[in-house]
Amino acid sequence: MIENNSFLFQDENYLNYLENIISENRKERFLEVLENRTKHLTIVCEDLFQLHNTSAVMRSCEVFGIQELHVIEQKFGKTIDKEIALGAEKWVDIHRYNTNINCVETLRNQGYQIVATTPHVEAYDLENFDVTKSSAIFFGTERNGLSEDIMKEADTFLKIPMVGFTESLNISVSAAIIIQQLTNKLRRSDVDWKLTEQQILEKKIDWCRKSIKDIDFITQRYIDDLK
Repeated sequence: MIENNSFLFQDENYLNYLENIISENRKERFLEVLENRTKHLTIVCEDLFQLHNTSAVMRSCEVFGIQELHVIEQKFGKTIDKEIALGAEKWVDIHRYNTNINCVETLRNQGYQIVATTPHVEAYDLENFDVTKSSAIFFGTERNGLSEDIMKEADTFLKIPMVGFTESLNISVSAAIIIQQLTNKLRRSDVDWKLTEQQILEKKIDWCRKSIKDIDFITQRYIDDLK
């Protein structure tokens, strides 16, 4: 039903209607979390073979305030491991793509620079990475890293400095380190990284809906009252 009434996600009266149903504590928690959410940085997983790694990356996005995760499923499965995500799938927006090029084009059109994570080419060290530009950070497969297509399309490269014998980290570990470091750096900067008022309104409505049982019935009642 909600697909045919997408206007509701921009309706402040609908939000007020839903907020009368949820608790004050939950409303305050939504505000607190949304104050630290950003779309200035976004994360992309390309064809991760092990499902729990995608789920763990999603959890890191949620914990450190990244609102959107993009998942390229050109080769492997399409299921999020909820035991690993621990509910993060409710609070992070997941966008799925059938091809890596479609993902790159979509994000470029949204104003993101394409950033490939890799330890194998000349790249910015994590601590020196410029967070002033809107960036889509790409993470590749556990064994082979990012595909040649992504490497060729990348506007710049990013690596985690390492001083041991091992050349790489598990993808979920790498993502957690990079997300935590870049979001902290972003919050210390003068960049306008926060969600817009419109984006906050839409997320409040979305999160309220996900917190209310029988939401379709309640929404229909609201729509009927408008008639």
